[in-house]
Amino acid sequence: MALRHFGAAAAVAVLVGMTASPALAVTEIQWWHAMTGANNDVIVKLANDFNASQGDFKVIPTYKGNYADTMNAGIAAFRAGNAPHIMQVFEVGTATMMAATGAVKPVYKLMADAGEKFDPKAYLPAITGYYSTSKGEMLSFPFNSSSTVMWVNLDELKKVNLEIPKTWPEVFDAAKKLHANGHATCGFSGSWITWVNLEQLSAWHNVPLATKANGLDGFDTVLEFNGPLQVKHLENLVELQKDKTYDYAGRTNTGEGRFTSGECPIYLTSSAFFGNVKAQAKFAFTAAPMPYYPDAKGAPQNSIIGGASLWVMGGKSADEYKGVAKFLTFLSDTDRQVYIHKASGYLPITKAAYAKAKEEGFYKDQPYLETPLLELTNKEPTENSRGLRLGNMVQLRDVWSEEIEQALAGKKTAKQALDAAVERGNTMLRQFEKTAVK
Repeated sequence: MALRHFGAAAAVAVLVGMTASPALAVTEIQWWHAMTGANNDVIVKLANDFNASQGDFKVIPTYKGNYADTMNAGIAAFRAGNAPHIMQVFEVGTATMMAATGAVKPVYKLMADAGEKFDPKAYLPAITGYYSTSKGEMLSFPFNSSSTVMWVNLDELKKVNLEIPKTWPEVFDAAKKLHANGHATCGFSGSWITWVNLEQLSAWHNVPLATKANGLDGFDTVLEFNGPLQVKHLENLVELQKDKTYDYAGRTNTGEGRFTSGECPIYLTSSAFFGNVKAQAKFAFTAAPMPYYPDAKGAPQNSIIGGASLWVMGGKSADEYKGVAKFLTFLSDTDRQVYIHKASGYLPITKAAYAKAKEEGFYKDQPYLETPLLELTNKEPTENSRGLRLGNMVQLRDVWSEEIEQALAGKKTAKQALDAAVERGNTMLRQFEKTAVK
């Protein structure tokens, strides 16, 4: 009797197992990222929501360190044959990813092969242009995007009866007045010295940073940011640095606390600084558009993005790619993009999401959150303002920063510093071109 019961139970177990096994055959999608804190929470929620929406695929997000660490880990993993399916890479790593032979599967090919509905025109062109070919083919999927804005301490401006400056001459005049009235160590400053004062400056004024549409149209690009506009701007910073009307705050964003502490009442940095400003500033603030030189023809043009995109790694199966494609479609959903925008402060990547956030009155009480979007969409991007794609960009920025620091320290003229930055940078680009995919 017991044996008969055991046999029957075993048979039922086998049948249950046979019927249950297809449901357990879930394809895992590994997603490596560089987000911490509240933004990590957003990533975890996105993965969990996607996993709950269907039963065929499971996205597993894993934090791999900062942007550079994540990209290096992904490339090393690809060489070892165990790359993730999706990797978050900061925008300046775009050329390096493109040149990694066989390491990536372009998003436009992925979506076509998987049969997913995909219209690149649905995305904001100032964002997608950075990650697309000259034909408009998207190579990676924009994820967290930001731009440069000018953070302003409204309380301090009010004390000296000043309006928010719109042009660079107005910024300089305001900084001098603020410097003379309680801000002896810093009238204005900023982070990311090359991004703000070379890359964004050039795009905002519709002058080239480099040939070949700043590298977007070919790795044989040549730097040319030692023109009259860029030289004049650096000369102004050098002059104002002498009495700390302007005060250099470093190559990265380590100096941003100088704004939230109240030391620097005008500060140019990323719009992604919003979370820290909201949490730490004890004064009324706003984020205004980047200033411009009024004598520059056509200025302001449009800004370019910062942040990162999602790259799909090569060497995966068709089923795995199907799951990745479905996840990217999931992320593109209008309501989901609005959620990401509101939860993280990063920009919506689709036109529909931007329009919906606007319709919902999201910017009515927080107009400064729309500022980077207004900058990015100010005008149709040109060859000078679609973005930039230069090899070894992290190392290039270090070289450019070195030369700018020489000028600020009075060891070189602005023209000498930018000439040297261009010459040294071009040597690095030619080295990169030899290793890049032709």
